[in-house]
This record gives sequence, C-alpha cells and structure tokens, in this order.
Amino acid sequence: MLYGRCLGRYTRILLALVSLSVSPAFASADRVLVDKSDRKMTLYKQGRVIAYFDVSLGGAPQGHKTQEGDQKTPEGAYVLDYKNEQSSYYRSMHVSYPNEDDRAQAEKRGVSPGGMIMVHGQRNGIGWLSSIMQNFDWTDGCIAITNEEMDEFMELVEPGTPIEIRW
Repeated sequence: MLYGRCLGRYTRILLALVSLSVSPAFASADRVLVDKSDRKMTLYKQGRVIAYFDVSLGGAPQGHKTQEGDQKTPEGAYVLDYKNEQSSYYRSMHVSYPNEDDRAQAEKRGVSPGGMIMVHGQRNGIGWLSSIMQNFDWTDGCIAITNEEMDEFMELVEPGTPIEIRW
C-alpha cells in the first residue's frame, strides 16, 4: 500500500509537469472535482488535470447531505472559501456547504443542514495511520486525504476555487 501511495504521488507530479509544461509551483487549480463513487478528487487548470487524490468521505457517503449528523458528504456546486491552519485535522480548507438550497431544504424538514464541511488531512497526532484510515470512509461528511497530500492540495488550491462534488 505504501509503495502504491508513493508511486501515485510521483505520477501526479509528473502529470502536472507534462500537462502544464511548467513547474507545479506555478500551477494553481481553477476547478476541483470530487467523484464520491470512485473516491477521487481531481484538480484542474484550464481543463487539464494537474493533480488527483484518493479520498475518504463521510461514513454514509451515498446521497446528498441533508442534515447535521447524517454522515454524508454533500453533493453539488460549492466554493472552497477559506483555509484553516488551526484545525483539529492536519490543515483544512472549507467547502461552502450549506448553500441557500441546502438551508431551505433543511428548514422545510425542521432540521439543521449541518456545516463545517472541509477538505482536510488526518486527525492531528495520528497522521501515521493514514495508510490504514484512507481505506475507509471515516469522516463526518468531510473529504480527507493524507497529510502529505494536504500539503500539495494547499499549494495548488486557493480560496475562491469552485468545487463540484458528485456521486
């Protein structure tokens, strides 16, 4: 498993270099796509893939998040709106869930839509378990990657970048 993760990182870096013909330091994503069914997050710049990551999702990942505590990762079009370096997890970037529609649907049902959906690394202090944890959907609805991948993600993605999450 470790060999596969290392090979994957080098493949992502090579893909970024080849597709952009510039250093990854100059490659800033303009779109992020999360495919929940494949457990993949892909970063794009001008329609070209610059990086991709295997992800872990909420404990009940199928379907759209409809309320706080449902263990679902939301689906739809959102924005990665701010970085959080003081997270309980290794670095994080906030997803703009809930949007107006999410709030309205939750209000109709008399429930809270939840919030604080993030792209983040591993829980602080246990990053060494990522080779195990990333084989499971373990978050409360967030999108988790390894700490090393989170460093790469934070270098490539700026606040204001759109993120689409779909099944």
